[in-house]
Amino acid sequence: MSKKKVIIIGSGIAGLAAAIRLSNQGYEVVVFETNSYPGGKLTEIYENGYRFDCGPSLFTMPQFVETLFEISNKNISGYFDYTKKDVVCNYFYEDGTKFTALSDIHKFAQEAAQIFDVKSDQILKYFKRSKLKYDLTSSLFLEKSLHKLSTYLSKDTLIAIARINSLGINKKLHDQNTEVFKDPRLVQFFDRFATYNGSSPYLTPGIMSMIPHLEQHYGTFFPKGGMHSITKALYQLSVDLGVLFHFDTKVEEILIENNMAVGVIANNNRVSGDIVISNMDVVPTYKKLLPHQKAPGKTLKQPRSSSALIFYWGIKKEFPELDLHNIFFSENYKEEFEHIFEKKDVYKDPTIYVNITAKNEPNDAPKGCENWFVMINVPGNEGQNWDAIIKRSRKQIIEKLTRLLNVPIKDYIETEIILDPRSIETKTQSYQGSLYGSSSNNKFAAFLRHPNFSKKIKNLFFCGGSVHPGGGIPLCLLSGKIVAELIQKEHKH
Repeated sequence: MSKKKVIIIGSGIAGLAAAIRLSNQGYEVVVFETNSYPGGKLTEIYENGYRFDCGPSLFTMPQFVETLFEISNKNISGYFDYTKKDVVCNYFYEDGTKFTALSDIHKFAQEAAQIFDVKSDQILKYFKRSKLKYDLTSSLFLEKSLHKLSTYLSKDTLIAIARINSLGINKKLHDQNTEVFKDPRLVQFFDRFATYNGSSPYLTPGIMSMIPHLEQHYGTFFPKGGMHSITKALYQLSVDLGVLFHFDTKVEEILIENNMAVGVIANNNRVSGDIVISNMDVVPTYKKLLPHQKAPGKTLKQPRSSSALIFYWGIKKEFPELDLHNIFFSENYKEEFEHIFEKKDVYKDPTIYVNITAKNEPNDAPKGCENWFVMINVPGNEGQNWDAIIKRSRKQIIEKLTRLLNVPIKDYIETEIILDPRSIETKTQSYQGSLYGSSSNNKFAAFLRHPNFSKKIKNLFFCGGSVHPGGGIPLCLLSGKIVAELIQKEHKH
């Protein structure tokens, strides 16, 4: 009996995860990718002796990557290696406060108690509640399809519903953090986790306070060779399993016959398949690839998550006070988020994230230099004057970093590449350049995300950051898993 053929559109992290899982389930898997390389946002660039990771820069929950090698009966050590970080992130505040978040939860609590107006047991209690929220909801919100009745008939779901009041669904994250902590600097620290899925702490529900647990409990890691090595490892594993990749190949349409996906048109050629998975952002999937199908209007109109403005700077100096992850907080967080989500603009004093992989991978920069990935959260592309915003923001970022580090940063920038919402949208087909699909600024956001399957078209599935369960590497890997499980269930292959 010939193998059933799965066509995957796009080779982002979710697409690679789905390809690996389905290949292990005995399917013939073919991937079409518009770009000349795999990985979607998770790629790299070289410039004047500097190497930069382009997309996601935080690696947590490595077990989701390891699982893909385990199910493939391959030894991960030949593909991928990583180390755990003792320092999670350095934080710099405008009032001169510096806080080093340590991965050891007890050391973190002790350090916080010395710097902020808080007792260490208050911090530990917060993390305990954060863990409870994750434990109650992860199997429902993250690991299964939210759009299948069977999910709601499980014991886990019934337990979560019984304890719904403890989840903080009816409270905003900022309000919840303000109730727990009286030091505004600590509130700002815990508010920041809303940005992990492109949301605002003033709008997103308190359930998002489960995110600190993930960072603190599982830790943060550095993949040897930088973040792009995740893409390289998963791509190589896919190839070794027999997955076929076609790069520089644009899919123009998903073919539908009798309400069933039967293949695609790629580079003007018809390619038949039994199952089609779109790892492309769900909005352009409907607009470009399914022109004759009625799009789910309500789902596609959900407000998008924030985007990013990134400066890749080659810095001809070393900064011993900085680590892999560094945050320079805005003095007025509320104003910053109002600008992003309400005014669709960039605040004059943005929070700055600086990622420096040369701290762990010295070859990523010339000797005595550092590769700075400098990012601020910005609104999605809705036709703003980005050239003016970039010029203004660049000046403000340099002034802020110069002030807080007491070094004239401008004098040390010897190379620069800029990525903004327009180029993110062009390169990754991410609607409006949003990093996480729709935002989570709504307590029903998880249910309003597009499901991992089509309710109207048989054998059509979706994975990636714009659909359930959301953006970021761990969720995209879970998205690939959910799709593979749905296909296995439906086809009993």
